[in-house]
Amino acid sequence: MVCPYCKKTNTRVIDKRDNLSTNVVRRRRECENCGKRFTTYERIEKVILNVLKRNGNIEEFDREKLKRGILKATAKRGIPDEKIEQMIDEIEITLMNKKNQTSVSSQEIGNLVLKHLNKIDKLGALLFAAVYKEFQTLEDVENELKRLSE
Repeated sequence: MVCPYCKKTNTRVIDKRDNLSTNVVRRRRECENCGKRFTTYERIEKVILNVLKRNGNIEEFDREKLKRGILKATAKRGIPDEKIEQMIDEIEITLMNKKNQTSVSSQEIGNLVLKHLNKIDKLGALLFAAVYKEFQTLEDVENELKRLSE
């Protein structure tokens, strides 16, 4: 494994945790060159899931794209990376467990993200909703604030 700090390959695993419910292996690593620590995740490659976009296009589900959107909404909110990874795992499992479905709408994904973010950080949920729901007026924001506070 390459160290993200010094780019050397001499790293060692100092802690390993299996999550049987999500089939993810979390490894805490330490670089023997610079001494810094970092976390890696290993997961089984899943069945391809297609996302039906609002404009009618179909894209392959991209976990990293989902993560980037969530990170933009929660930037500087102090939410630990582990919590965001856990949330994405739960969303991905929910989507993959839909019986006989190989596609899902982007609205359904957005609603799942809002549901999870609302539990963790209401302001982050509002910021995500502002982009996801494409607010046009201040009234849209006020209505979402009311919905989130319920």
